[in-house]
Amino acid sequence: QVQLVESGGGLVQAGGSLRLSCVASGRTFTFSSEAVGWFRQAPGKEREFIARVSASGAIPNYADSVKGRFAISKVNAKNTVYLQMNNLKPEDTAVYYCGLYVKGSIWASSGYNNWGQGTQVTVSS
Repeated sequence: QVQLVESGGGLVQAGGSLRLSCVASGRTFTFSSEAVGWFRQAPGKEREFIARVSASGAIPNYADSVKGRFAISKVNAKNTVYLQMNNLKPEDTAVYYCGLYVKGSIWASSGYNNWGQGTQVTVSS
């Protein structure tokens, strides 16, 4: 069984920065073989793709809404994926989740599993 734990959320003013972490653990699990995605979900809305990084960490993908502001990175030696979020906006307010990519569209939450519990990000104007 693989577990993902997100952390690093909080309250920040518009224009500020946060760095989220997603730490993976599990007995029969090779983190370096897994692509990982970040999604977010605001109240009353569907889970929305933010970013994904390939298993090696070399290839990132971003939603247009965060391109140029957010950066995803993967440190396989630490079983950790980071999401650096800069120039935050009030519309970035949501619970942020990480998940392991399984199959299908990289842009859809249905393509991921082993979701963590999420971390709340609140951006004040």
